[in-house]
Amino acid sequence: MEHRDRLLTVEDLAEYLGVPVATLYAWRYRRQGPPGFRVGRHVRYRWADVEEWIENKARADVV
Repeated sequence: MEHRDRLLTVEDLAEYLGVPVATLYAWRYRRQGPPGFRVGRHVRYRWADVEEWIENKARADVV
């Protein structure tokens, strides 16, 4: 499985973005962070969704 094909855990994404796990949960609650979804009790993120969210944030910050 290619690195970009696997789903990210909250911990994986927090490390990648350099933010605390609690920040991701706060963003999720306020619908401000990258879109995630539940797999049972666990939240997972797709790389493509995270990259799109980053691109959108970068564009919004430039304007």
